[in-house]
Amino acid sequence: MHLMEGELPTSMSGSCGVCINGKLYVFGGYDDKGYSNRVIFSFNSGVQQNLYFVNLRTRDGTYVWEKITNFEGQPPTPRDKLSCWVYKDRLIYFGGYGCRRHSELQDCFDVHDASWEEQIFWGWHNDVHIFDTKTRSWFQPEIKGGVPPQPRAAHTCAVLGNKGYIFGGRVLQTRMNDLHCLNLDTWTWSGRIPVNGETPKHRSWHTLTPIADDKLFLFGGLSADNIPLSDGWIYNVITNCWKQLTHLPKTRPRLWHTACLGKENEIMVFGGSKDDLLSLDTGHCNDLLIFQTQPYSLLRSCLDCIGKNAIVLESQISLLPPKLLQQVLKKITFWTAANHREEQRIQKEETENKYQWISSN
Repeated sequence: MHLMEGELPTSMSGSCGVCINGKLYVFGGYDDKGYSNRVIFSFNSGVQQNLYFVNLRTRDGTYVWEKITNFEGQPPTPRDKLSCWVYKDRLIYFGGYGCRRHSELQDCFDVHDASWEEQIFWGWHNDVHIFDTKTRSWFQPEIKGGVPPQPRAAHTCAVLGNKGYIFGGRVLQTRMNDLHCLNLDTWTWSGRIPVNGETPKHRSWHTLTPIADDKLFLFGGLSADNIPLSDGWIYNVITNCWKQLTHLPKTRPRLWHTACLGKENEIMVFGGSKDDLLSLDTGHCNDLLIFQTQPYSLLRSCLDCIGKNAIVLESQISLLPPKLLQQVLKKITFWTAANHREEQRIQKEETENKYQWISSN
């Protein structure tokens, strides 16, 4: 855990956080005061935009939140459950659920509810907004063609090359399983991509992670019938096909989680919930799920083998080259800790079983 300093952000849910050039930006979200169109700040009636970011590449390990006050352009209207593509030093936001004033209603907005007294409307968006981190300016690109996706929230985005992909999400009571992409150079929409073969279930609150130049990994979410999902799929851009992974555990569903790519193409999933948050919430998850999408490298396999058998190989480990020795020592530390945790778990289970046997007899 790292303590954060500076102008600390307000707590939010449904925010959109992305990293670019070592800086973490968080936009939008919802708190007890309402939706936000400011990075980690609650919605107010003015057009002021406060943008917060934190540099994660500091030399001393101190993380300080900063506020950008000198920016140009008009930020998006307040919203949460939106998504973002990172491309050419730009943060490109799409969709989300939020509110607009009567004077701000446009075709990019599907109205869900309204407060006529205050002239505030709630609903789903399908507009695109860009924040340029170099010029510190907000603007909307001119969409040159194609059919845009239906307005939605709780969808997911990913970038492959110069194309920004979108999958699923929710509007009204409908969850979707459609795939779209936006060319981030020409600003043309693909329309719904007619995928070959089987497709994943309709869902929201899932993740979509690039795992290669031509592949995306889809995991989890909440299905159209409000069932938490634990399935994983890989979309191949070249073949235009989805392929379901059959080796994933079915007993660990996740929704509203985060996912990122590891050094050896493993997907790391953290947080979220295992329940339908709309009707039940027994607690959020803090375990880390790791999914392999390809075999580990020979180096990784050898390091793991040495780490697991450090006692047997003790006399030979010191003979390794210095650079390789450092990697081996890290693996030994990891597997020693992992074995210790496993021993504690087994001991705890044995103790609990013993007490259960005593109480039942």
